[in-house]
Amino acid sequence: MAVRSAMYNLEGKQNSRDYLSAGKTILPRVYFLLSLVYFSLAGIWVYFLYKKRLTVFRIHFFMLAVIVLKAFNLVFEAEDKSYIKRTGSAHGWDVLFYIFSFLKGIMLFTLIVLIGTGWSFLKPYLQDKEKKVLMIVIPLQVVANIAQVVIDEASPFGQDRVTWKQLFLLVDVICCCAVLFPIVWSIKNLREAARTDGKAAVNLMKLTLFRQYYVVVICYIYFTRVVVYALETITSYKYLWTAVLAGELATLAFYVFTGYKFKPEAHNPYFAIDDEEEEAAAEQLKLEDEFEL
Repeated sequence: MAVRSAMYNLEGKQNSRDYLSAGKTILPRVYFLLSLVYFSLAGIWVYFLYKKRLTVFRIHFFMLAVIVLKAFNLVFEAEDKSYIKRTGSAHGWDVLFYIFSFLKGIMLFTLIVLIGTGWSFLKPYLQDKEKKVLMIVIPLQVVANIAQVVIDEASPFGQDRVTWKQLFLLVDVICCCAVLFPIVWSIKNLREAARTDGKAAVNLMKLTLFRQYYVVVICYIYFTRVVVYALETITSYKYLWTAVLAGELATLAFYVFTGYKFKPEAHNPYFAIDDEEEEAAAEQLKLEDEFEL
């Protein structure tokens, strides 16, 4: 015999069916509002690119593409959850969601690697070891996205789902560790340049920027991979949406920080660092050398 089962909640005065769980019924609105935020950020970023067009690098257009992909990803995720909420089926919206989620994931990790290498705004090329990192990260992100699709579509208690979940976690950890190496290499190169090229103050500012970025990347990875998972585990089923919101807010904060710190800047040809600032920077570098020893 053929048996069809359905699980849903009854909401409102008309007892309309809601096929999303109690902890996820608010997610369509959350995703849609966040998509508006990202579209606004994209508009602001386009304004900055136009205003500072003489100092725009290729990495800035890449950052714009990542923001736009994130915005569309949230739109289609909102539509996906909205249709499921009303009908119990995604009606094909999940396909668009998976496509944009795939593109966004690859582009985001690629962007972190490119910024970590200083590509286009510090140097116009990638070294062989940096290219190898990209050659590792991009295929692993393909595998991670395939695993995510299988996990979402598989039965909650199926053996295949457990296997793909373990594969996803392994690949994700490798990607998160791999993207940190280019930042570490850039920090090392800037520290060595500050000692040799006679521009200690300028290189020290760049060094401080990359150290901040390194810390923020680690915090972002830790929060979205560990803290969000902990929230999903300890939060009541009615408030599972808070874990999703926390992860999205952390992602938004990471995007804003990256855009603010690496936005195009108009360089003043008459700007000069006086001798006192240069000497202070040189002394700070000496202290760092002593601390490393």
